Amino acid sequence: MDSRILSIRGMTCAACAQRIEKTVKKLSGIGQASVNLASEKLFVEYDEHSLSVEEIKQVVEKIGYEAVEKTADSSVTIPVGGMTCAACASRVEKALKKLGGVTGATVNFATEKASVTYEPGKVRLSELKAAIEKAGYRALEITGADAGDEDRARKRKAIKVLWTKFIISAVFALPLLYIAMVPMLTKYGIVLPYPKGLDPMAYPLVYALLEILLVIPVIGVGNKFYTVGFKALIARSPNMDSLIAIGTTAAVLYSLYNTWQIAQGNFIYVDALYFETAGVIITLILLGKSLEAISKGRTSEAIKKLMGLAPKTAIILQDGEEKEIPIAEVEIGDIIVVKPGAKIPVDGSVVEGHTAIDESMLTGESMPVDKKAGDAVYAASLNTTGTIQFRAEKIGSDTALAQIIKLVEDAQGSKAPIAAMADKVSGVFVPVVCAIALLAGAAWLIGTGGDFKFALTIFISVLVIACPCALGLATPTAIMVGTGKGAENGILIKGGEALETAHKINTIVFDKTGTITEGKPTVTDVLTTENADADNLLRLTASAEKGSEHPLGQAIVAGAQSKGLELLKADDFNSITGRGIEAKINGQTILAGNAALMDERQISLMALLDESDRLAGEGKTPMYVAADGVLAGIVAVADVVKASSKSAIESLHKMGIEVAMITGDNRKTADAIAAQVGIDRVLAEVLPQDKSNEVKKLQGEGRKVAMVGDGINDAPALVQADVGIAIGSGTDVAMESADIVLMRSQLTDVPTAINLSKKTIRNIKQNLFWAFGYNVVGIPIAAGVLYLFGGPLLNPIFAAAAMSLSSVSVLTNALRLKRFKEGTAK
Repeated sequence: MDSRILSIRGMTCAACAQRIEKTVKKLSGIGQASVNLASEKLFVEYDEHSLSVEEIKQVVEKIGYEAVEKTADSSVTIPVGGMTCAACASRVEKALKKLGGVTGATVNFATEKASVTYEPGKVRLSELKAAIEKAGYRALEITGADAGDEDRARKRKAIKVLWTKFIISAVFALPLLYIAMVPMLTKYGIVLPYPKGLDPMAYPLVYALLEILLVIPVIGVGNKFYTVGFKALIARSPNMDSLIAIGTTAAVLYSLYNTWQIAQGNFIYVDALYFETAGVIITLILLGKSLEAISKGRTSEAIKKLMGLAPKTAIILQDGEEKEIPIAEVEIGDIIVVKPGAKIPVDGSVVEGHTAIDESMLTGESMPVDKKAGDAVYAASLNTTGTIQFRAEKIGSDTALAQIIKLVEDAQGSKAPIAAMADKVSGVFVPVVCAIALLAGAAWLIGTGGDFKFALTIFISVLVIACPCALGLATPTAIMVGTGKGAENGILIKGGEALETAHKINTIVFDKTGTITEGKPTVTDVLTTENADADNLLRLTASAEKGSEHPLGQAIVAGAQSKGLELLKADDFNSITGRGIEAKINGQTILAGNAALMDERQISLMALLDESDRLAGEGKTPMYVAADGVLAGIVAVADVVKASSKSAIESLHKMGIEVAMITGDNRKTADAIAAQVGIDRVLAEVLPQDKSNEVKKLQGEGRKVAMVGDGINDAPALVQADVGIAIGSGTDVAMESADIVLMRSQLTDVPTAINLSKKTIRNIKQNLFWAFGYNVVGIPIAAGVLYLFGGPLLNPIFAAAAMSLSSVSVLTNALRLKRFKEGTAK
């Protein structure tokens, strides 16, 4: 199965998204298809052997929408300047095709662009440009190479167009409303300035014709409602545009008929003109659509921020000289120079120089990380001190930043199970509303003894008050903001299902090594007998252990070096398997090892026996050190608890979540670590292959379980858990298996992730309640239920205003999630 993300253009409401989804799912070879109305994207999984992307795009276009695929890294479109005829285009095409590594090239004279497919390993983008220049033409700057920039520009243009249409519409609709309403208000004693020549009683035809002149431009700028709405109606898949088109068309046609009656001398029909209703409805809908487009843009700000992190250019070494090129032209293997204050353009490994790099954009850690030859560097991280040269190893969509962006995009496009009901309702919503409008209109026509004007008011009100958009936007907008907010806080949530499940978690299982603890042994205590010095004991032990490959020995050496202690020369080094080591330093015989080694050499441990038991009870490993057959002291080593572990577990307890720890360590060590951080349940002496079974046992108790781990051996447990949470500093296998990845490797992000899930699901429920509630209450009111019992009759203009505000209110509520603060425990 292959997967793709296609940008969809032309959707106006949830019914459009449903229609595309259903159409694509009918194709043979489709595994999964999901349309996100808020991000305007189609996420599709398909069998590439039985179906192509082109076929998917064609069926989408066939039903009236446009599907656009992001181009791959090996394809590029280069604007070409200087072409004057088709022969010029042919010449450029031939010049490009002559280059080794170019697999395809077409030049369009009309658009003045060259579309080239090439193998980056054989030919550079700069060489493609050079070939165009050599042929006598200009290779212009590549615009739209950044898909994110292109998408943002398109959305900005769409918002600008909507605002322009709204302003033009309002310019004509406001005087239209004034002309229509003032004579009515006069009947109720409200007198406003009004031209005598437009008095509907004295000059009814002039009055009607002026209203027609004013409503025509409004209908003109709102033409998309009619072209899209009636097309969808003909295809038997009506959408929100169809409701507006039917309602306003009915009002205009009825008013045109009445204008003809006025022209025939039947002046009584002047009271039955609905031109202002159609005009104001279109104006209000355009206002709502403009506000909706702005709000939808704000839901994807997290992605925009991530995309904006990468630099636009890179300095590469070519023939020993520095050359600045666009980032799109960087190839794998290039040597890139990065100076202090500049950003790393792509992923790679340092080959020369030493510096400190701020990787907070990836890890959230504010402290710069030292980098030297052989160390990895990542795109968009900031070089702070020295100049380095590094080899490009991952470019384009393969960089860590690009992978994060893709992960967040995928998550934002996914659907949460909670959205299933809204999707089902959206699919049948518009046809049901049309039926209700017809039935309500017909019922009132009969009930009022043939009052067509009254029945038409009901019919139009029902059509324009119904809002499928609010239903369609309720879930995806909240998921987009929630996952985006998570990404800003270093929490990558892989999908809507994980986001929803996380809020139900009542038990969290932490792996011990590398998750609760640092994952590497550290010297914690140096205890000496009466005649020894602590620093000297550590120096002697580290000097003896220098030749050891055991992790505990290496930890002691690292501990001495961190204190600046100079190590001494060790002779006759001997590693005693399962016991410790022996070496000679300055003529002294140094023994370092466990109690069994000391017993074998008949060295008494009585002087430090109580201290030894205390250290073991704290989960530390005591290393006994003897000099010339006499106990000199103990160097204790432990895998120390992370600074964030205790506070993270306290936060989870405040949220009512039980915390368990799983480890292969013995019960005594596990209990000691658990006591330090406040673990509720300890699962000790568990073999790596049995971790998933322990998670299954907890689930068997009726618990919703999250597993937090970092190693390859945690992967099965991460998959078994209801929600798998991987530590960002862990293995790729763990991160691939997890539903949530914590980029900062801080356990305090676990309660933050759970809390973000709770807030997002609460927001979705609020949105769904409002969306369903609005339609359940609004449609009966529009159908005249209140009027039936002596209440007011809803004017179609107010119905349109309510409809416009409903989707905007859902979006505004979703945007409240942007105020989410990490570290909150509830």
